Amino acid sequence: MKTIACLCEDVTRDEVIEAIMLGYRDIESLKRFVGFGTGPCQGKQCIQFVREIMTEMGADPGPGTTSRPPISPVPLALMAAEVEGDEKQL
Repeated sequence: MKTIACLCEDVTRDEVIEAIMLGYRDIESLKRFVGFGTGPCQGKQCIQFVREIMTEMGADPGPGTTSRPPISPVPLALMAAEVEGDEKQL
């Protein structure tokens, strides 16, 4: 049976375990190798589960992953909104 660790990036529990066994033993390097926590939820759904897997495997997850803005989804319309006095240049 396949257990999903990260729904956004379709990362399985077995992939996380395999990466830990390959030597990715801190959460940041594990995230970069496997790709969990990089989807639309930015790890809100999977980080805790991956931390539990790491603890079970004897790896120290450490303080957490590096947050990069935007920390929460931003609507494209907000980024495309014209600022008063700003002229669009094509």
